[in-house]
Amino acid sequence: MSRAFVKEDSNNQPEDLPARQASGLPNYVTPQGLEKLQRRVEELSAARKPLAAERSEDPFQRQRLSLLERDLRYYETRLKNSILVDNSGCEAVEVRFGAAVIVRDDKGILQEFSIVGEDEADTETGRISWASPLASALLGARAGDRLFWKRKSGETRLELVSIRYPLSKKPARWPSDGHIP
Repeated sequence: MSRAFVKEDSNNQPEDLPARQASGLPNYVTPQGLEKLQRRVEELSAARKPLAAERSEDPFQRQRLSLLERDLRYYETRLKNSILVDNSGCEAVEVRFGAAVIVRDDKGILQEFSIVGEDEADTETGRISWASPLASALLGARAGDRLFWKRKSGETRLELVSIRYPLSKKPARWPSDGHIP
């Protein structure tokens, strides 16, 4: 095989990984989202320690360490830039961040969604980012309102059936001065 197609391996050093990119939008989080970010930073820090201390020559171990460090930088930045929005227990007059809503589509199918931060979003469990098209359609709406959800497949007409703001506990490590460490 020609050497032109073989990547030279300089000292078996892993390639620099590109940084994980954030959306550039404000990082609003629910109390649960803040706890999740804190846990993720702790988990990544704990996983990184033994690999960093080992200073292995194994390229797979170094690649794993590089991935952990990249993810740790990302989540530390997300945590540092997080903006806690706690609307738990609010009066359910209109849809805001943190709301759990039930909507009915044109076919009469009911679906429940919770509007959360970007890092908390999980469509499988109905947790949608506040910046998503569906959340954009819902924000500011009141129970009984009919609205349109613009999708790639076309617009879907929805009726907002109910709004609630679940009660939540404050994060255990949220500083009293309001600043994230």
